Amino acid sequence: MNPENQAPEDTEETNNSAPAETKRILVVEDERTLALGIRDALTHAGFEADVAHDGDGGLEMCTGNEYDLIVLDLMLPGRNGLELLKALRQKNHRVRVMILTALAEESHVLQCFEAGADDYMTKPFSPRELVARINAQLRRGTSTADASIPIPQIDLPNGVSVDLARLEIHRDGNTLLLTPREGDILEYLVQNHNKVVTREDLLRDVWNYRNPNVATRTVDIHIVGLRRKIEPDPAEPTLIQTVRGKGYRWYA
Repeated sequence: MNPENQAPEDTEETNNSAPAETKRILVVEDERTLALGIRDALTHAGFEADVAHDGDGGLEMCTGNEYDLIVLDLMLPGRNGLELLKALRQKNHRVRVMILTALAEESHVLQCFEAGADDYMTKPFSPRELVARINAQLRRGTSTADASIPIPQIDLPNGVSVDLARLEIHRDGNTLLLTPREGDILEYLVQNHNKVVTREDLLRDVWNYRNPNVATRTVDIHIVGLRRKIEPDPAEPTLIQTVRGKGYRWYA
């Protein structure tokens, strides 16, 4: 991305899709020119955007302000992006987090999703896609498989209880935290327990992708992380079953 030249042009088509109410975004990026370019692109798309240039500054701003979403680089001076993400989740901070980084290896993606990231985007990137993904994240919660049937709690046959309202898993006397995205996926699977849910279904209805026919492993990686938290044996899943060649099905 060339923030000085590309941001206004690439975000021009996204103005109509910006949220009706102004949403606050925090950009945590140490490359100052890039950070300001992202901020300008978000402002152009109708968001209110703040910038922090290191992990400690980002954590301080999250402590003193309320944000709807954080755009987070991983390679930051001092406290890195992954450490910042973990610190937020340890504080039970439920803000949605989109990783935006040059690190593209699957191990990095998995680490971030396991730590509680909601989306992962690699550099170089299109400002228009970034804005579209942010809008998709912020739309989540207003469009579900059946919004008239809320599912506040799920009691699993292995003695595990899931509190979707609080994004908590209770098992063996311990409490694990679900990320907002994991909660979205689990609720969607339960609401559609009587059918096979495809990756395209999840990308369209949970991620709110306008074009769900994209090549991405995001769904599979999130399912792996969710299974690690709720399955008795994640290597042999019985709750979130894989239907080979089609997608996933909830055990019920």
